[in-house]
Amino acid sequence: MDTNTILYIVGGVVLGLILGYIIAKSLEKGKASKLIANAESESKSILKQAKADAEALKKDKILQAKEKFIELKAEHEKVILSRDKKMAEAEKRIRDKESQVSNELSKAKKSNQSLDDKIKDYDFRLEFLEKKKDEIEKAHKSQIKQLEVISQLSAEEAKEQLVESLKEEAKTDAMAYVQDRIEEAKMTAQQEAKKIIINTIQRIGTEEAVDNCVSVFNIESDDVKGRIIGREGRNIRAIEAATGVEIIVDDTPEAIILSCFDSVRREIARLSLHKLVTDGRIHPARIEEVVKKTTKQIEQEIIEVGKRTVIDLGIHGLHPELIKMVGRMKYRSSYGQNLLQHSREVAKLCGVMAAELGLNPKLAKRAGLLHDIGKVPSSETDVETPHAILGMQWAEKHGEKPEVCNAIGAHHDEIEMTTLLSPIIQVCDAISGARPGARRQVLDSYIQRLKDLEDVAFGFTGVKKAYAIQAGRELRVIVESEKVSDEKAASLSFEISQKIQTDMTYPGQVKVTVIRETRAVNIAK
Repeated sequence: MDTNTILYIVGGVVLGLILGYIIAKSLEKGKASKLIANAESESKSILKQAKADAEALKKDKILQAKEKFIELKAEHEKVILSRDKKMAEAEKRIRDKESQVSNELSKAKKSNQSLDDKIKDYDFRLEFLEKKKDEIEKAHKSQIKQLEVISQLSAEEAKEQLVESLKEEAKTDAMAYVQDRIEEAKMTAQQEAKKIIINTIQRIGTEEAVDNCVSVFNIESDDVKGRIIGREGRNIRAIEAATGVEIIVDDTPEAIILSCFDSVRREIARLSLHKLVTDGRIHPARIEEVVKKTTKQIEQEIIEVGKRTVIDLGIHGLHPELIKMVGRMKYRSSYGQNLLQHSREVAKLCGVMAAELGLNPKLAKRAGLLHDIGKVPSSETDVETPHAILGMQWAEKHGEKPEVCNAIGAHHDEIEMTTLLSPIIQVCDAISGARPGARRQVLDSYIQRLKDLEDVAFGFTGVKKAYAIQAGRELRVIVESEKVSDEKAASLSFEISQKIQTDMTYPGQVKVTVIRETRAVNIAK
């Protein structure tokens, strides 16, 4: 292909491109004009629609605004009406108050006027009375002078003579009246006292319980007796040494007898035996452990018994130590009569009798319950002090009222009675002890002799425990091995026997056995 041809082809192509560009521009221009026209028409329609919507929204908002205005206007009118009503009511009340005040002022003016008139009238009458009083005094003085001239006595002398004559006459009348009252009281006092005592006794009825010195421990079979006795009697000796109770194992079927004058020891021994037999392990070490636990259990039971007693009797605010002493009464006796039951009965009798006489029954119950607390002394207390005085001292120590303390101390006439409560306690104590079958004089003296026998042993140095057993025919003394040697134990036995022989009166013989035990205890860890 030659050059000219190529140039023609190139020129034709360029020309075609130019023509195509011109045609494309013309077509694009036509489309743009159409798009502009369409956009203008569409914008006009949108504006027209927007105007229509704006008009509708404007009308709606105007309508809402009118409704809101009408609503606010109605509420405002209600508030204004309410205020107007309140103002009208306030104005009415003010007008009523003003009229009431004006009426009160007019009444006050009238009252003041009337009071002024009365004051003037009283002043006039007072002045008139003063004048009359002066005139009467002058007339009285002149009459006295005339009487003195006639009787030849002055006014003071005549007054003294009149007073003396009246004194003598009054004294005679008073003596006659007193004598009549005394005779009447003598005739009725004994009858009234008997009536009160009979009514009191009839309203209180209690069971009589006389303490014994022997308890029977029942067992299931006689095979248990051998286990209680132990090999060569080791177990039974350990029980007797730990509790101070004599254990009698005889031919009585299915029973073991516990003998001791101290009911606390006897109860500890009974409960310990019950635990040992139930558990099945009976040997000296186990026996000592059970006896210690049982002793603590009895101490806790004593406190519970004291609490139940004061609650049953309606006594409040009693000191814990006094409550504990009341609980100990359960295991003490007075002439064979259970001390707690006796004290409860006395408390009830005192409450009834105090009510009959118009006194405080609660205070009387309190004094009646505590009147014999001196009979349950601790080991540190001086047992030679009369129980009434000892009980009074304890009551004073623990904050009881003076009336209660005096009633406790005076119920056996150790001190003077200073309140009406004291003779009531004395009488009720006598009533409780005088019931048929309530007391045994012999049993109490027997128990006291056994206690005295133990006290003789405690008077020597190194004595740890002392138990009177076999109805006082034997005294077992357990000593501390650190303080008492084997040689001293032998001499101590002789000294105690000589002391008993010298100081005590007793039938038959008393065997003194001194027990000294040495233990070596170590713990393997």
